[in-house]
Amino acid sequence: MFVEAEPDRLAFEAELWGRGLTAVAGLDEVGRGCLFGDVVAAAVILPPGLVLDGINDSKQLSEKKREQLYDVIVENAVAWSVARVDAATIDRINIRQASRLAMKTATEGLQMAAEHLLIDAESVDLPVPQTAIIKGDFRSQTIGAASILAKVTRDRLCKTTWDALYPGYGIAGNKGYGTKEHREALLRLGPTPMHRRSFLEGILSEQISLF
Repeated sequence: MFVEAEPDRLAFEAELWGRGLTAVAGLDEVGRGCLFGDVVAAAVILPPGLVLDGINDSKQLSEKKREQLYDVIVENAVAWSVARVDAATIDRINIRQASRLAMKTATEGLQMAAEHLLIDAESVDLPVPQTAIIKGDFRSQTIGAASILAKVTRDRLCKTTWDALYPGYGIAGNKGYGTKEHREALLRLGPTPMHRRSFLEGILSEQISLF
């Protein structure tokens, strides 16, 4: 059985810190594959040399662990920001561009200017040097921290706001992903204004009216 080796999660950051860059921002987004709701992105700058135990791809962590690390990240970050792009915009410009827009907006919301961006396998339309890292949320502590901030923010919206706004779809549990429960609810109730119509066309086009 192949087991992927644990990476040095500060290797990319250390190289930049060694060049005198201290404002290294990690960027990531969550909700890219959902049928419902905003895509949420985060940007975070951590102090050079800081090691945070447990940081990893947010999808690999339990909800309890993510919540704990969220507080640790916010308490220790030099700067951090979260941004959202809604379903209507996702339908208009497509999910990849919406994800990039959310990460750009999060970066612009930082309390200090980033000198370099570390991004999970993407680029953003900003005049800032940047490095796209495959599996970045696993390989970079700073990207992993951004992943956790974005994931916790979106999960909280699902549980405390969106589920109450649109009951019956199980959003608190499925987080907007296309689970069996969610698809069955769409058949019964039809899509809400927060459903991504472009995502539903190929899934439910014969069963529900999208317009």
